[in-house]
Amino acid sequence: MSARPTRAEARAALERLHAEVDARAAELAALHGARLHCRRGCSACCVDGITVFAIEAERIRTHHADLLALGAPHAPGACAFLDAAGACRIYADRPYVCRTQGLPLRWIDEQRRAELRDICPLNEAGAPLEQLPEKSCWTLGEVEARLAQLQAESGAPGKRVPLRALFDR
Repeated sequence: MSARPTRAEARAALERLHAEVDARAAELAALHGARLHCRRGCSACCVDGITVFAIEAERIRTHHADLLALGAPHAPGACAFLDAAGACRIYADRPYVCRTQGLPLRWIDEQRRAELRDICPLNEAGAPLEQLPEKSCWTLGEVEARLAQLQAESGAPGKRVPLRALFDR
């Protein structure tokens, strides 16, 4: 049995995974540049109620302790980490779910045995999602599984954490 990674090792593994996600997301953003309207301050996808893996919550707590201790969350209804202009205050350390927002998403619904696709309503113009090749979409599942594995290996609690709850004092 291998030893549990240290917190620093788990954080480094998470940062490498986020960097992989960013690289692939950048490729897809370049491919879909004409249809993507996501820009700094665009926060239509940044809604309240988003939960993240505990290991990601720990990254935010570590890198943004002052904000969490002294700052106030954005008003309910939108992500707690937005500033008054709708920009992300933790952008460099944002969780996985935020790194792929706006892109064409695809996933398999096992119960219905169907492939589903979705995109931010602001980015709907363009070729119908159903006509896009699989590799032109962000496929949900693999990264979530890797995050769950990192979380289990790190010993972090298995349940997800609401972003707003990080401000609870």
